[in-house]
Amino acid sequence: MVSNTGTWMARITQDWLVLSLTGSAAAVGITTALQFLPLLLFGLYGGVIADRYPKRTLLLVTQSALGLCGLALAALTLSGHVQVWHVYLVALLLGMVTVVDNPSRQSFVSEMVGPDQLRNAVSLNSANFQSARLVGPAVAGLLIAGVGSGWAFLVNGLSFLAPIAANLLMRPAELHPVERAPRGKGQLREGLRYVAGRPELIWPIALVGFVGTFGFNFPIWLTAFADDVFHVGPGMYGLLNTLMALGSLAGALLAARRGTSRLRMLAGAGVAFGVLEIAAALSPSFWLFAAFLVPIGMVGLTVNVTANSFVQLATDPVMRGRVMSLYMMVFAGGTPIGAPLLGWITDAYGARVGFAAGGAVSLVAAVVIALFLARATGVRLRVERRSGERRPHLRVVPRAAAPTGAPAAGRPRELAHAA
Repeated sequence: MVSNTGTWMARITQDWLVLSLTGSAAAVGITTALQFLPLLLFGLYGGVIADRYPKRTLLLVTQSALGLCGLALAALTLSGHVQVWHVYLVALLLGMVTVVDNPSRQSFVSEMVGPDQLRNAVSLNSANFQSARLVGPAVAGLLIAGVGSGWAFLVNGLSFLAPIAANLLMRPAELHPVERAPRGKGQLREGLRYVAGRPELIWPIALVGFVGTFGFNFPIWLTAFADDVFHVGPGMYGLLNTLMALGSLAGALLAARRGTSRLRMLAGAGVAFGVLEIAAALSPSFWLFAAFLVPIGMVGLTVNVTANSFVQLATDPVMRGRVMSLYMMVFAGGTPIGAPLLGWITDAYGARVGFAAGGAVSLVAAVVIALFLARATGVRLRVERRSGERRPHLRVVPRAAAPTGAPAAGRPRELAHAA
């Protein structure tokens, strides 16, 4: 919680610092792209490392490195020597460390709680992250306006002492042991073949790839709306991030209450996410725009948690690091493509067009993938009218009945059940 609060402070401060230094939304997009470019290039290798070595040890190393990056940026900013290329370089270094940190951290959750409570743990972990998102942006806005960006970076660097201490205080005997992959050739290709043969993994990963690449560029859009559209200061910019965090926290807590992860929930949340982004982009007033950020955060978090927990539960433990590295590579690694592109659209055509474009791509991707999932799982939508009710109801029902003993549409029973 402490470290996540510092991380959110640094994210908000980094974007505002780049915008202050350059006056360009595209520059904010470049910073975001550099931070996620290593995931796109080397993300799968991070998964191989996570499967091969003890994850607790890996996390001690990566969290220490992330803290040092935060302290370096604090020193540059507080000394008054910071330039935009310094921020670019630190963003790239953060991305290199994240290549190993992400799959190690994601797959370590199952070692802490075991498979029976994995979905609940993923949801509560997201709730932790989003709770910090409530505090971090607000504190960052106050620090930027009051004493400057450097102090926010300093707090972030020091905040990594918390996860390092927590890791050292763990009792390893109480962890749930998992089989580690031995050293050997072809482990990367083995992971790709594993996913390629399982449509129940391919489609959720594809959906979060489109949503992550085009729909999650909030650092670009929120800075542009705050600065160019509504002309508010860093305090209101922090408020926008806090409102989105409120929605995300609510989405995480609701996800923790649900007992299962269903593909239909994933597809429906993806459609709602795209529609809400388009509606927010068209909002005529600041407060209406701000209000839309709450449900956007809720359904965006639902997409992420549902896909994350479903993919982890559907994956063999020995392959989990590699599969989750592919998941994170697709979800976050597309940012080097989406962030500069949507940053350019935002600069050239305005924040409203940029935001609406990201929502439109997410909406189309969710609808198309929902159709593929329906075909793969042998189900369809049916409109029903119930007696005494005027409004029609939508139900997911099987297609034409398969032969006795055969799975729907010739697909595995597990995939049809997962839908």
